[in-house]
Amino acid sequence: MDIFSDPSLLFCVLLTFKVAGAATCIAGLLGLCLAWRLSSLRGWTGKWIDALCALPLVLPPTVIGYCLIVLLGRRGLLGQWLAEYGINLIFSWQGAVVAATVVIFPLSYRSTRAALESVDHTLEDAARTLGASEWRVFTRISFPLAWRGIFAGLSLAFARGMGEFGATLMIAGNLPGKTQTLALAIYDAFQSGNDNRALLLVLLTSGLCASLLVLAELVGGARFIAARGTQRN
Repeated sequence: MDIFSDPSLLFCVLLTFKVAGAATCIAGLLGLCLAWRLSSLRGWTGKWIDALCALPLVLPPTVIGYCLIVLLGRRGLLGQWLAEYGINLIFSWQGAVVAATVVIFPLSYRSTRAALESVDHTLEDAARTLGASEWRVFTRISFPLAWRGIFAGLSLAFARGMGEFGATLMIAGNLPGKTQTLALAIYDAFQSGNDNRALLLVLLTSGLCASLLVLAELVGGARFIAARGTQRN
């Protein structure tokens, strides 16, 4: 079976990349901003914020999907407001992006924070002493020294976004040619008894995710290992 000769398979691959890519960009930006502002925060406030940011890692995907439906559904708190502007995220690929963003955000945030905290703070303090603004310290010192760890975390988040299933199924559905990603296509092929198609998609997804993890290891090195250790704790 040739993936490039099967429009439905090609659509699943392209949609998976689009959803995972968009979710990684959003989660990466939010994670970077939050980690930057909270990297120096200590005490119980920082612990509670860390716990809230890590919550999607431990919640069942169905719980995340249900919360998103309650929030973004037509009768939801934000869904009603979005509907006034003609925006409906339920059963759309944009809804899949929202679900993937929520699921992968903890990976982005925690790896980014670990990378920023690994930077030698004496360099940042020296720059502030010389009159550099916080933005200049971040762009000239913190980010250039931490970008490898940040990139490694984003690679892991992208790989996780490619495999997102539960929350995506609940909020975006499994609509072939519209919202069906690789993970949903595997489930659909298995349910219909099409083992050859399911095996092809499993091998394709596994190969892509493995390649991303290898890339993260090559680029992130020790920082990536430290970030994963942080995620386990």
